[in-house]
Amino acid sequence: MSGRPQTQHVEYQRVVVKVGTNVLTAGTDELNTSAMANLVEQIAAMRAQGIEVLLVTSGAIAAGRHRVHASDGVGTLHPRDVQARQVFAAVGQGRLMSLWDDLFEAHNVVIAQALLTGTDLADRVSYLNARNTLTRLVEVGVVPIVNENDVVSVEEIDERNIGDNDQLSAQVANLVDADLLLLLTDIAGLYSADPARDASAHLIEEVPQIDAAIVTAAAGAPGARGTGGMATKIEAARLATSHGSHVVIADGRAREVALRAASGEPVGTHFLPTGDRTESRRRYLLSGLQVRGRVIVDAGAATALRNGGTSLLPAGVTGAEGTFSRGDVVHIYGGDGEHIATGVANYNRAEIEQISGKHSDQIVNALGYEYSEEIVHRNNLVLV
Repeated sequence: MSGRPQTQHVEYQRVVVKVGTNVLTAGTDELNTSAMANLVEQIAAMRAQGIEVLLVTSGAIAAGRHRVHASDGVGTLHPRDVQARQVFAAVGQGRLMSLWDDLFEAHNVVIAQALLTGTDLADRVSYLNARNTLTRLVEVGVVPIVNENDVVSVEEIDERNIGDNDQLSAQVANLVDADLLLLLTDIAGLYSADPARDASAHLIEEVPQIDAAIVTAAAGAPGARGTGGMATKIEAARLATSHGSHVVIADGRAREVALRAASGEPVGTHFLPTGDRTESRRRYLLSGLQVRGRVIVDAGAATALRNGGTSLLPAGVTGAEGTFSRGDVVHIYGGDGEHIATGVANYNRAEIEQISGKHSDQIVNALGYEYSEEIVHRNNLVLV
């Protein structure tokens, strides 16, 4: 990728890149190492600019199908059968991750695998686990590579449902408060109609809001060869933009498209945020409808919280009240009885009572395990 400018304006700080099967295979029936290497080089360049990147990848089914069909002594599996596609995913997942690992290692980038299902993200504790883990990974410089766990979930591989990880990528973007969700596919973006059938069709460069006209355009868009089509990408864009993320749908084969999109350059179709994630979370946490208990803090912790930007550590906690579990919403009070903040607890009441007043490096000794260094992480806390 010669000729890249030495410096580029960075528009986004945390980006979720979702790459479809057709991009990863270059339109063939097997993974294309050159196409994957090109994307890895762009992600490495994004990280060098200080951008945190999470990659949502398709391709496990394609990799497994090719491996199974190329092997002797393996029974015939119909490619459209859901159970067969689960078999392909189980065979191909290791191959897919091995390729990603080799390619990222060439750029001295550490990756981590995260297999998720819709059920994981619907469960309160699993959601919190996934959020904390993915957030911590990007904070320490690791690139999480996320895929649907097709061996136990049929949501992504059943073409009647969400399709090709599009919905998962939007959920991940919301999970980690991404600034940008970049959906890389094999067409340039959303067109007003199918350009192969309508000479007047044009690329829609910006979408302020997804309305009936946009949905209609998506329904008439050229279809992808993967399990996801434009309609599923529009639904993913609707979900992500409603939580405050920008969304771009672009051709993953275009020159440096991921790097250009992350730098704020107009590429593909740009969907503007329609919601404010900070305000949305603030309304949720301060509604009082989900509060299960209280955490009491000392004067030092109260001051630190009021100044903003800090997490609540066990050292500043003096006690807890009520019956609450990990993942429940709790009010945070000072010793003077003032309501300071509200947040999502990383520990239940009994655990908090055991680690109150201790330093974070003493949590394991006190409990025998550690979920997090914080009682409440700053990303899950709002001041009142």
